[in-house]
Amino acid sequence: MKKGLLFLLIGLCLGCNTHQKEKIVRTTEIAFTKEGTLTLSKADGTPIKTIDIEIADDDYERETGLMHRSVLGDHQGMLFIFDDEDYRGFYMKNTLISLDIIYIDANKKIVSFAEQTKPMDETTLPSELPAQYVLEINGGLSEDWVLELGDQISWERL
Repeated sequence: MKKGLLFLLIGLCLGCNTHQKEKIVRTTEIAFTKEGTLTLSKADGTPIKTIDIEIADDDYERETGLMHRSVLGDHQGMLFIFDDEDYRGFYMKNTLISLDIIYIDANKKIVSFAEQTKPMDETTLPSELPAQYVLEINGGLSEDWVLELGDQISWERL
């Protein structure tokens, strides 16, 4: 009996190591990767701005979007490409920066905006009309660039 009690006490002491080191989890910043360029133009074709874009054209990329990023340059954005035109809803879960979300129809014309979105908010931000494309840029740039409904986009993939 004494031998069993001794092993139990040794086991408890070894299991109660108060000198355990804290586990450190390191994350890597997700860097912007230029996959194309996108030009925003007025409805009459007058160019407004050309930016570098990342392209989200599969389920994983569309679901992840700009989550977990702490920075996006003022001449950068992410273009989401869907297979069809439909009402879209985006939210800001795990998105650390404010964005302007620009909904664009199959004819590549802007149909609605969600401007200066609130980071980390899980409220759905729906398009007002069906959209096949969605462009995300830094919050406030839609206003700075004077983007309007009916303005259009064109892009090139690298």
